[in-house]
Formats: sequence, structure tokens, C-alpha cells
Amino acid sequence: MEARAEAKYVRLSAPKVRRVVSLIRGRPVAEAQALLQFTPSPAARVVEGVLKSAVANAENNLELAKDTLVVARAYVDEGPVTKRVHPRARGRADVLAKKSSHITVIVADSGR
Repeated sequence: MEARAEAKYVRLSAPKVRRVVSLIRGRPVAEAQALLQFTPSPAARVVEGVLKSAVANAENNLELAKDTLVVARAYVDEGPVTKRVHPRARGRADVLAKKSSHITVIVADSGR
């Protein structure tokens, strides 16, 4: 059985979140939560929340035990880019791309 959780339109760029997500992929939930807790990145806070939500979904909806759960899959997709204008010298302008991402974490029973 698998339980999933998603966070959409997170105002962090996908490559930065992917670095954090790659740390927890395939690990037991307790170990993944400990890793995220001590990872010094704003993305770690968001991924930690998504992981907690996936674990809660597994416990409440599928009645799985928390100590047997493993991060089966975790991936990050790019969300929409919001474009803003940044004034530059001599009346010129640059386009500022404010990127977002969609984070998905899927936990599964390890069968222990």
C-alpha cells in the first residue's frame, strides 16, 4: 500500500528542491525525517512538511504503522514561472523569473 502527499506551487526552484529530495529517497521515514531536520536549506522545511503529510495519510487512511514506512518515491516537478520586470540602467528592463515547483512524496509499507 502506498500513501502520497503533494505540495504545489511552492516558491522554490525545482533544482534546489531536488537536491534535498534526493537525500530521502529510499530511506525509512524516521531516518528521512532526521535528515531533513538537520539539513540547512529552506527546501528541507517544505519537504519535511510534505513527508509528514504523507506519513499521516498512511496512518489515518490506510492504517499503516509509521515504523514500517519507507520513502518509496519522491520527486519534484517544475511549476509555473511568474515573470516580473526589474528596472535597469538607462531605462532598460530585465525579466525576473520567479520559479515554483510541485513536490510529491510517496511512502509505502516496507513489509517488515
